[in-house]
Amino acid sequence: GVSKQDIREQIWGYMESQNLADFPRPVHHRIPNFKGSYLACQNIKDLDVFARTQEVKVDPDKPLEGVRLLVLQSKKTLLVPTPRLRTGLFNKITPPPGATKDILRKCATSQGVRNYSVPIGLDSRVLVDLVVVGSVAVSEKGWRIGKGEGYADLEYAMMVSMGAVSKETPVVTIVHDCQVVDIPEELVEEHDITVDYILTPTRVIATGCKRPKPMGITWFKIR
Repeated sequence: GVSKQDIREQIWGYMESQNLADFPRPVHHRIPNFKGSYLACQNIKDLDVFARTQEVKVDPDKPLEGVRLLVLQSKKTLLVPTPRLRTGLFNKITPPPGATKDILRKCATSQGVRNYSVPIGLDSRVLVDLVVVGSVAVSEKGWRIGKGEGYADLEYAMMVSMGAVSKETPVVTIVHDCQVVDIPEELVEEHDITVDYILTPTRVIATGCKRPKPMGITWFKIR
């Protein structure tokens, strides 16, 4: 049978060999950035769930930069997880008053996340309306494969534990079309986060995923 790692290697290899990958390269062992990521990010504006949101959690991955910028431009609250959860869970991005487009663009980059943010503790009252995660591979059914370190799953579980998300909170991922593949259901584990919407440069896919999302931290999975 095929493993999650087999699927990852296949996608990373294909994106590099077809020159679909974008900086930082090579994309192996990361959430791959791709040519057209900004275009894919723009599709979030077509989702009703985005229009209704106030607080959006977006992962710090490079291909999600366009969504982080849109959240800031839409005057919504942007929460970005601390890389590898080293210093707590979230940073709230706080652009300076009267920030220009250029400053907002900087705020949306990984450097901006470091320079224009305040940490949010686990005991803070946070209510996240929308979760945006990066993926290495995703299926139209909503199964997701990350880069293999489990941070997106753990962040989601921590948000559940602190009451920041509920099972109704939509999860969106942004990928290149070639990252939408069949994933055998037996590879999906109970701690794996599933996705409700997949945005690519050419498509908006509503997965209609009915599988319950993780409802807390699976402690035995934490090494």
